[in-house]
Amino acid sequence: MSLDQTTPEAILDPDLPIIDPHHHLWDRPLPPPAGPVGHPFEDVVRLSPRYLLDELRADAGSGHNITATVYVQCGAFYRADAAPEMAPIGEVEFVNGVAAMSASGIYGPMRACAGIVGHADLMLGDGAAAVLEAEVRAGGGRFKGIRHTNAQDPDPAVLGPMSHTPPGLLGETAFRAGFARLAPLGLSFDAWMLEPQLPELIDLARAFPETDIILDHLGTPLGIGAYAGRRDERFGVWRDNIRELAKSPRVAVKLGGLAMPFPGFPGLDGRSRPTSQALADLWRPYVETCIEAFGAERCMFESNFPVDLWGCDYATLWNAFKRIAAGASDAERADLFAGTARRVYRLA
Repeated sequence: MSLDQTTPEAILDPDLPIIDPHHHLWDRPLPPPAGPVGHPFEDVVRLSPRYLLDELRADAGSGHNITATVYVQCGAFYRADAAPEMAPIGEVEFVNGVAAMSASGIYGPMRACAGIVGHADLMLGDGAAAVLEAEVRAGGGRFKGIRHTNAQDPDPAVLGPMSHTPPGLLGETAFRAGFARLAPLGLSFDAWMLEPQLPELIDLARAFPETDIILDHLGTPLGIGAYAGRRDERFGVWRDNIRELAKSPRVAVKLGGLAMPFPGFPGLDGRSRPTSQALADLWRPYVETCIEAFGAERCMFESNFPVDLWGCDYATLWNAFKRIAAGASDAERADLFAGTARRVYRLA
């Protein structure tokens, strides 16, 4: 069977309710590249420089039954005239406005951005509390937590333009002082990190057993840069860390982000459009490992759009997830596609 599809696929199980717990919105017009693209992630925004409610609705309306979504921070629409620590409040204000538009019903039955994950600089320590409290107010009941990205690798070729986080962030005293302000406000923490960094999150989860933590993108397995040709070799290390992380009961995991360039899967190059069967075959070992470790009640499929547009379209992505979950029970499928997201992000 060819990896590439030439015609749109039929939607599998089109009535299955789905809450998409991870997408972004942005408006980032960019000039065309002046020369060769230096890192595949640079293609991501060029593929979709504008991704707002209309674009989200077009993807969500491509055949799957997307009932609601959760927005996750991406540094969009910060306040231009605010102090740097307060600028991220603008992102929450913007997304809450989009959510209010969607909640009016005039854009259809899907409730976009029913949950909002923003950003606060936890390196502010105790000072992060003022930012978090302001975001709670700005979120109108939809603000659920923050993401302070800590993806980092010694090889700059791995993350390319996303290489801007110092090593060891989760262990910093100031960071942990800021992190300690989340649970008292009923807020969760989304963690985007790379597979070799998973021990840092294991340690954080043990130190803060009362804080809800969501691991994004299965911990981002790697297969580019210094890890090129070693993804299969690293699988066992990743698996063991996933199993250890799952011992912390307040940690959940998002099953997605594998259509980004970082894992280096064969057939995913930013141009090819693999079939959902091909994607399911590539991703199944990672997804099934997480479900076995965490249980369906702590796992949720995610789109990570428009970032994962680099590897496939929205309809094909969810078809791939449905193929992977075909052998699950009805209760497990309900959790994987909607129930876990509803509980973890406390959605109405």
